Amino acid sequence: MSQSKNEIIRTYFAEVSQTLDRLPIDTIAEVVEAIENARINGKQVFLFGNGGSAATASHFACDLSKGGIVEGKPRIKAISLCDNLSLMTAWGNDTAYEHIFAEQLVNLVQPGDVVIGISGSGNSPNVLNGMKVAREKGARTIGFGGFDGGKLKDMVDIPLVVANNCMEQVEDFHLLLEHAITTCLREMEI
Repeated sequence: MSQSKNEIIRTYFAEVSQTLDRLPIDTIAEVVEAIENARINGKQVFLFGNGGSAATASHFACDLSKGGIVEGKPRIKAISLCDNLSLMTAWGNDTAYEHIFAEQLVNLVQPGDVVIGISGSGNSPNVLNGMKVAREKGARTIGFGGFDGGKLKDMVDIPLVVANNCMEQVEDFHLLLEHAITTCLREMEI
């Protein structure tokens, strides 16, 4: 038996509400601290993901670069690796799709940079490969995941896992988290 539209909508928001109450606030604060340290030390923040997570990576880079501006402080140097379509497709075509982020990081990432991989499942091969390169190059690694965190949670310095098994809701929360993080970076007192 199918549910009515209203029942589906109510259920969706009830599940979102339950997840909201379980968000790991201390871990979110740790992400804020990592990005703030990158800002203060002139390091870059690289972000990437696939599909909706790619859109979140681009949105997050935009918000950090513009919405994170604080007078008297250095600006955050945030770059989404999802935004250069020519380069992504060149790496995908000439090597393999699972290397599209790793190969970009080989050229760009420096020790002390922050690398944020976003994967709802935590198991996207190209995100995992990117994080592997980031770690090898001495970057501080952060993984935004959902469900049980997948493989990503075990290979990053800061795993930020949304404990929810609905991909749409996980993606909702990743965007919510980036907004909370950017707001904190702009408004907190240090």
